Amino acid sequence: MTSTVKLTSLSSKGGCGCKIGPADLAAVIRTLPPATPNPNLLVGLDTSDDAGVYRLTDDLAIVQTVDFFTPIVDDPYSFGQVAAANAISDIYAMGGTPLTALNIVAFPIHTLEKEILADILRGAGDKLKEAGATLVGGHSIDDKEPKFGLAVTGIVHPDKVRTNAGAKAGDKLILTKPIGVGILTTSIKRDLLSEEEINRVTNVMTTLNKTAAETMGNYNVHSCTDVTGFGLLGHASEMAKGSGVGLHIHKEQVPMLPRVRELAEAGAVPGGTKNNFAHLEGDVTYPETMDQIDQWILCDAVTSGGLLISVAGEEAEELLTDLINAGVEAAIIGEVNEENPGHIVVL
Repeated sequence: MTSTVKLTSLSSKGGCGCKIGPADLAAVIRTLPPATPNPNLLVGLDTSDDAGVYRLTDDLAIVQTVDFFTPIVDDPYSFGQVAAANAISDIYAMGGTPLTALNIVAFPIHTLEKEILADILRGAGDKLKEAGATLVGGHSIDDKEPKFGLAVTGIVHPDKVRTNAGAKAGDKLILTKPIGVGILTTSIKRDLLSEEEINRVTNVMTTLNKTAAETMGNYNVHSCTDVTGFGLLGHASEMAKGSGVGLHIHKEQVPMLPRVRELAEAGAVPGGTKNNFAHLEGDVTYPETMDQIDQWILCDAVTSGGLLISVAGEEAEELLTDLINAGVEAAIIGEVNEENPGHIVVL
């Protein structure tokens, strides 16, 4: 069915822009007692990584993640697809293969048509099939504001786990999707986009990172993360700090969706994007000639973004060529260095 309800109007925030800001989240996490050490926990909370990894045997580990949010687009089927692609992405970022998923549903069942929820679930189910994962159940609550997502479990060999903490000096940084999603989806809520522009940003969000992940598996990738709610610079900062390295990012080489700057200038900058920018104060050096709009764009809160890959410098061009030939919108956007560990310099 085609819903006449504008789903994005039912919440104040949408997609990964719903995330609790990084500063507030860090303040909460700091109050928690340290986790009990476990030699089989390969990736936990320490480096703000995309998913947890737990070793079962010498040859097998499970990868676990969960992600859900309010509507990011108005079409229910597309919303389900975006939510599924976004949740599965964390498995790909860790070098894993998704196996099973659980739906997480909050829905105003007495005020919205049940067919809307059915379309959301159908969109997610089709995206899971594309990923080769199996839906095994879920949980739902009656809520005045619709929310949807998935908990996803995957597998990976313990020796082949990709984390956001392994980047090495001399690596090149590759990004596999354009940024600007948060600004464009905010523009959807404000009816500022054409149908063609809505379809373009929706296609970016519904595209799985499966091809990018499989392609990078053939190369000497030292670190990987997916770019979502904390924006390109937010997730790059986590990589820099976790790896103990500095990053240079070339703004003109970062792929960007059409009209992003124009719409940002018109005021369509989500609150999550501004929160990301504020949180990174002191961790990022911008060119003196770069204005506030461009700084916000680099911090834009992305939903279902691409992979940020740190690959050995001598293999970067070949990996980039393979990604592009496979249909991935990839670009080399920077490099890793030993200067100012944990700091990003935008050039």
